[in-house]
Amino acid sequence: MMKRKREEKECMDIVWQTPANPPLPQDYIFRNGTRYVRPYYFEFIAHVKNRWAGKTIVDLFAEEFKGRPYEYYVSAVKCGRIQVDGEMVPVSYLVKSSQKISHFLHRHEPPVMACDVPILHKEPDVLTICKPASVPVHPCGQYRKNTVVGILQAEHGLAPLFPVHRLDRLVSGLLILARNGTKADIFRQQIEAGLVKKQYIAKVVGEFPKDELIVDANIDYNPREGRSTAEVRDSAKGKVASTKFTRIISNGTHSIVSCEPVTGRTHQIRVHLQYSGHPIANDMLYISEQTVDRSINGSTADRSARIADASLTSNFSEEVPNDCQENSNGDFGFDPMCTNCPNLAPKGYDGNEEGLWLHCFRYSGPGWTYECPYPDWAKL
Repeated sequence: MMKRKREEKECMDIVWQTPANPPLPQDYIFRNGTRYVRPYYFEFIAHVKNRWAGKTIVDLFAEEFKGRPYEYYVSAVKCGRIQVDGEMVPVSYLVKSSQKISHFLHRHEPPVMACDVPILHKEPDVLTICKPASVPVHPCGQYRKNTVVGILQAEHGLAPLFPVHRLDRLVSGLLILARNGTKADIFRQQIEAGLVKKQYIAKVVGEFPKDELIVDANIDYNPREGRSTAEVRDSAKGKVASTKFTRIISNGTHSIVSCEPVTGRTHQIRVHLQYSGHPIANDMLYISEQTVDRSINGSTADRSARIADASLTSNFSEEVPNDCQENSNGDFGFDPMCTNCPNLAPKGYDGNEEGLWLHCFRYSGPGWTYECPYPDWAKL
């Protein structure tokens, strides 16, 4: 009885957040060159799919969301941290199609490198920044506050922001954000019309050819593996893709290469460089030909590839950039039901991650051009 009362009190004392709660400066903790998010309570909402109907609420979670043990879901239902249509239900409750399921949990976001997000240009309707590697652009998956959009809102009060294009989490460089929906639509129309030119730089293995190289090879993305493959142009597999490469400089061991993607497929530059025989020099996912098990101590293909080849990772490790912050903002709350406490990061995310040697340098369109400085690794 005393245990049940204590659990009920813990549930009542919690302040739950929703997407409407903006990120704040005090939400972040900086340790050893890594930016963490102070864990917080959050409501995740899902609606019962047809294939879920008829399952008990506990079995549904245990079978569909395997990141937590069965016993956790039993306790969460009893405590009311898992509810159906806003009501507490017994563990034997059978769910029905289209019902709303709420999971109130202690959210731990993955860490990112603790670098600033430098603002390059600030105009009335456009903002450009130099995106640090390892930071996703906008809320996705386990990331919400540890994103470019979240950090800019917390540290500069900039909101709303509309990313005009996307950069993969491990890629650094120029990111254009519209400051209103009208400007975002203008950019989107120009991109869809093929009026926008993109230029990246990469540090690759070996001496890249002196002459311009155009790679025309289909890109076939496997979402299960989180990895793409290049296929010959007339193959029935994949989507048509084309990238133009130009060598900037080489020392024989590595080359700095300009990359101009004509199309925009998943991991296109990375795969086309691998196809050319000159993969990005620290791209563990595409240097190795082996399929990577995404379940290895993490959830992303890149992270799993780096962990799976730790000896190779050490050969390409870099020091933390000089502009990274290092401080601590104090303790964070411990939740007795949380399966990730007492750590700041969720399980599988130790913070030891390196950005790809791939950098967005320039975007240009009708009457406009935006650029971003080269990173330190571009100097051979």
